[in-house]
Amino acid sequence: MKPRSHPLRIVPVSNSIHPDAGLVSADRGSAPRSATGNPLLPANALVRQATADDAAALADLAAATFPLACPPVMTEDDINGYIAEHLTEVRFGSYITTAERTVLVLEVSNVDAGDAPAAGTGGRLVGYSMLIHTPPLDVEVQAALTLRPTSMLSKFYIRADAHGSGLSHRLMDATLSAAAENGSRAVWLSVSEENVRAQKFYAKNGFRTVGGMNFPTGRLILRDFVLERAV
Repeated sequence: MKPRSHPLRIVPVSNSIHPDAGLVSADRGSAPRSATGNPLLPANALVRQATADDAAALADLAAATFPLACPPVMTEDDINGYIAEHLTEVRFGSYITTAERTVLVLEVSNVDAGDAPAAGTGGRLVGYSMLIHTPPLDVEVQAALTLRPTSMLSKFYIRADAHGSGLSHRLMDATLSAAAENGSRAVWLSVSEENVRAQKFYAKNGFRTVGGMNFPTGRLILRDFVLERAV
């Protein structure tokens, strides 16, 4: 599959807020706010393709957001082990520069003290996604998928303080567009059978369950649903 040769369009996020179905803030009565009280509104955000300069900030973001999606069976050691193996600055540097992957970042313009700035913009990273544009190797996934060529949505995470802002839907829209621009007819992903909140979010964004797969992580082999949608 030929990777996209042209740069990804920067996607400004509109003022239209609709609450996240799967990644929802506990406080539904007001817009989520950053650590200094600034509202994390879609008007302050844009989605862009990650650069090598984002690797450190992405590693910090991944370490903060990966535990949010982990099932209760995963211990702190399990979570930290996965982060150390897959979500380091070095790893993200490799992901960003690999032609078969697309890494997108969601940043907001109101920077808080202590937050790592995004590359060259002064913005704060509040979410990211990663697509893998190669055929799946897992035999269960191969049997389950109905459309090809396809891209895997390997990672899709939003900071907890941005849940309920509508930002995750904007990141999803840009991610699906990136898959289509790469030539894929569909996007697939796996989600923990125990993560009902994420399942609802993906269903809201057009994904349907087509099968299941094992998800090995350290000492554990977890069970995931396989979801798919056309692009």
